[in-house]
Amino acid sequence: MATEAVAQGRIEAEPRGVRGGAGDGRRDFRGMWLASVANRDWPSRPGLSAAEQRAELLAYLDAAVARRLNTVIMQVRPAADALWPSPYEPWSEFLTGTQGQDPGWDPLGTAVEEAHRRGLELHAWFNPYRVAVHTDLSRLAPTHPARLHPDWVVPYGGKLYYNPGLPEVRSFVQDAMLDAVRRYPVDAVHWDDYFYPYPVAGQVFDDDAAYARYGGGFPDRATWRRHNTDRLVRGMAARIPTVRRGVAFGISPFGVWRNKATDPCGSDTTAGVQTYDDLYADTRKWVEQSWIDYVVPQLYWNIGFPAADYARLLPWWADVARGTGVRLYLGEALYKAGDPAQPAPWQDPAELSRHLTLAQDFGEVGGHAFFSAREVATDPFGAMARVVADHYGGAAQ
Repeated sequence: MATEAVAQGRIEAEPRGVRGGAGDGRRDFRGMWLASVANRDWPSRPGLSAAEQRAELLAYLDAAVARRLNTVIMQVRPAADALWPSPYEPWSEFLTGTQGQDPGWDPLGTAVEEAHRRGLELHAWFNPYRVAVHTDLSRLAPTHPARLHPDWVVPYGGKLYYNPGLPEVRSFVQDAMLDAVRRYPVDAVHWDDYFYPYPVAGQVFDDDAAYARYGGGFPDRATWRRHNTDRLVRGMAARIPTVRRGVAFGISPFGVWRNKATDPCGSDTTAGVQTYDDLYADTRKWVEQSWIDYVVPQLYWNIGFPAADYARLLPWWADVARGTGVRLYLGEALYKAGDPAQPAPWQDPAELSRHLTLAQDFGEVGGHAFFSAREVATDPFGAMARVVADHYGGAAQ
């Protein structure tokens, strides 16, 4: 039977102090995400030679320097796989086209070394629970943990996920991620917005067996799921410094915790997704309890967007972070700039620059991160150049 504290989703442990890394508290964090899933940014396609992959990677690091950034957030575990020689999980298929096939070099090791050579921080970005972007276990490498433990896996929305409700899953995914921290002097561990999967209409995430076994002390399944996510976050926070001191822990959640109509503590938004209710991620609590070192809410909307206005979410997040010691950086949707499918403000190359100008009025904001590296490098609409010209006049400190 769970204790009352556990049933309410609290972890009985001392609050965690903020460590170094992630800029050591400097105000001017300038980051970009470098996505490997589905070859979004890098490598440009699977099956490139080791030399070609390395050249593309170094070009992105050089682009970060040219744009006067100081941090690269590199996706090194996109789908229960690895961009380093991991004893826990297979090599990523996004490198060679075949999961488990050695690419002939060490991408993460190279990235850390070459980023530091250029004066950049390298934050290792992991996706905790996504196993595959399909539902066929037989397509995974024969030694893949999901094939060896099919009871760990839940198919949902055309993808495979590890079940967050299983203690052995939470322990395993932490072990797999911490292997990278043990091997390389990364500056931070970084998670994105995927915990329990985003809702898919008409589908149910089948964790009935896990809930029957472990959920008895909770008032409902949603509370139990949030507790599971809390345990993953709190557990990782506790374990990182035991593996390598000085490594920061940051999370980049979806930008809306809860709408004000749902919770008076929520933001003045009407977003269709709320992390607390839909992803079972109490992102506000993690900041208020200082469980993490930095938070990068994905404020991927324009100023004035009715359902989720950047200008309303910015002060809400500043208020959440105030006095916690958790550094607040803002996630910026560079990929939307100039996209004809986006609202009119995104057709102005100055929209993102206005975001940074607005943020200057909030002392809690320590910088920005841009999604993603491909747009940082190619800048087809000129929005990144405008940001650099308006706000990054000097080299990153």
